[in-house]
Amino acid sequence: MRSIQKCLLALSILSGALSAAPARAACLSDLDAAALVANYLAKTPAANPEGLSTADGACSREKVNRFLAQQLGAPVVGYKAGLTNPAVQQRFGASAPVWGLLYAPMLLADGAVVDARFGARPLFEADMLVRVSSAAINRARTPEQVLAHIDQLIPFIELPDLVVQAPPKLNGAAIAAINVGARLGVMGTPIAVQRSTAFADALRDMVVIVRADGAELDRGKGSDVLDHPLNAVVWLAQDLATQGIALKKGDLLSLGSFSKLLPPKPGLAVEVVYQGLPGNPVVRTRFR
Repeated sequence: MRSIQKCLLALSILSGALSAAPARAACLSDLDAAALVANYLAKTPAANPEGLSTADGACSREKVNRFLAQQLGAPVVGYKAGLTNPAVQQRFGASAPVWGLLYAPMLLADGAVVDARFGARPLFEADMLVRVSSAAINRARTPEQVLAHIDQLIPFIELPDLVVQAPPKLNGAAIAAINVGARLGVMGTPIAVQRSTAFADALRDMVVIVRADGAELDRGKGSDVLDHPLNAVVWLAQDLATQGIALKKGDLLSLGSFSKLLPPKPGLAVEVVYQGLPGNPVVRTRFR
C-alpha cells in the first residue's frame, strides 16, 4: 500500500511539469525527481542518484526544487552551502562545495522540540546562518568585504536529511541533486555584526562545541569552514552567479558544518556553543 501511495504522490507532484526543460546526460528525469520529492515528503529513503556529473547535479537540483516548491507552497528564504568543511568533503569524496535552497518552513525557533525521525536519514550538526543586508555582497571577495554586507550572524543547529537509501554512496553531484539534504534547522538569537578586523578574526578563531545532555560530542573551529566561515559566502555568491542567481537583501545563508554529522535520538537535548563570539552564544534543540 505504501508503495502505491508513493507512486501516486510522485505522479501528483509530476503533474503540471510537462513544460520542464528536457533532461540532459544523466540529469534526473522529471519522474525520478518527482519520486525523490515524494520520498522526501513521506520521510522514506529514496533511490540514490547515480552517475551524475557536476552539471547533472545542478540540473537535478533545479528539478527537485521545482517539485519541492510546489509541494511546500512556501517561499525560498535563502541558500545552504554544503561540503564547505574539508573533513565532510572527504567523507563524500567531493572536491568542492555544493548548495541548495532553504524554504521558510525549514527554519525553527531556538529551543524547538523536533521528532528524532524528522526525515528519512536524519542527522544534526553545528552550523551558522548569516543575513544579507546588501546586494553588494555579490561582489565580495574576502571575509572583511562580506562583513560589510551582512547584518546578523545566527547560531544554527542544522537538521539535514540525506534522504537516500545508501548515504555513503553519495558524492558531491548527488548531494547537490538532493538539495544538499535541506530539511530543518533551529535558529538561535541573532548576533549583530561588527564590521571590524577583530570581529572577522573572532569568527575565524571561534570554537564551536556540540553538547548533548551536558556531554561534549564534538567541536570545531571557525577556520574549519574554508579557512574562514565567511569564505563560504564568497564561494556561494560566485557559484550562484554561474546559474544566473544573485543574493539579495534579507537572504539567509547557511555556511556549512563545524562538526561531524551526528544521529538524533529520542530524548536527546542538544546545544551548540560558539566560544569566542560576543557573549559565547548558544542555540538549543531537543529530540522527542
